[in-house]
Amino acid sequence: MPLRPILHRFIVVAVCIVSAACATVDSPALPMIVAHRGGAADYPENTLIAIEGALHNRADAIWLTVQLTRDGVPVLYRPADLSVNTDGRGAVADFDLTALQRLNAGWNFAPHDASGAARQPYRDHPVRIPTLAAALRAIPPAVPVMLDMKALPAAPQAAAVARVLNEENAWPRVLIYSTDAAYQNAFAAYPQARLFESRDATRARLAAVALARTCEAPPPSGTWTAFEYARKMELVETFTLGEARSAVTAKLWTPEAIKCFRTSGNTPIVAIGVENADDYRAAACLGVTAVLADSPRNMRAVRANMALPLQCPSDTR
Repeated sequence: MPLRPILHRFIVVAVCIVSAACATVDSPALPMIVAHRGGAADYPENTLIAIEGALHNRADAIWLTVQLTRDGVPVLYRPADLSVNTDGRGAVADFDLTALQRLNAGWNFAPHDASGAARQPYRDHPVRIPTLAAALRAIPPAVPVMLDMKALPAAPQAAAVARVLNEENAWPRVLIYSTDAAYQNAFAAYPQARLFESRDATRARLAAVALARTCEAPPPSGTWTAFEYARKMELVETFTLGEARSAVTAKLWTPEAIKCFRTSGNTPIVAIGVENADDYRAAACLGVTAVLADSPRNMRAVRANMALPLQCPSDTR
């Protein structure tokens, strides 16, 4: 693709992030593709090589996970323990930046080759845990960034992230998400911060639509929301003499839910965990704004092969 169309896509998506004017990217029907943790299925997650790969595969936005080092530097890493992804052990908060950057962030990354065999290519080619500042500098200014806040307490991390966003002049292109409501309060001190609605509020409203057929406190227009396209859940029913549990894979983004969330106007919606053509088409037919995908490489092909105009079931609009 020539450079001009690529830049045009990034500029349109950036306008969508800033203003929630998300009616058109390539087509009114095709959701943005957001690279989850930079593209966790394609490259070691939350690394600069993952970001580079996501950009090469034309992701519309980059989703990154942030934690705080012992010496107060925001870095990109997701799990609670370093042993999950690296050749180290312990929490990110146990290490200062210098020690942390000696670790190999691709140590346990094991993609499968064509035969299905797992390999670990980055053990001989180490990649480092990057700082948030380095990641922002590696991402073109027109490409939106979604930051997922991990680890507690929230206030020190929010303050450290705010400093970086000030220094990098990055507030206009950043949205902030967390599964913990403490970050909603922590970032309230920064009026320039743009936050996703709390996950608790999103989940409660989705449950009310699905189970009670009611629309509870729809979000203000322009408020970004995110929840899984399909989520494994457990329904618990309490009795006098005990309780009963039912496991279910819930698809809570329904036409009724989309209508509820957009009662007050244009509420951008991110469907988390969309990884194949069928789910992408279904998400597009629902009218979600964006999908969060682990493999921008695969989703690039999915989008390129998606026939337009979409043929949607009549009950999805």
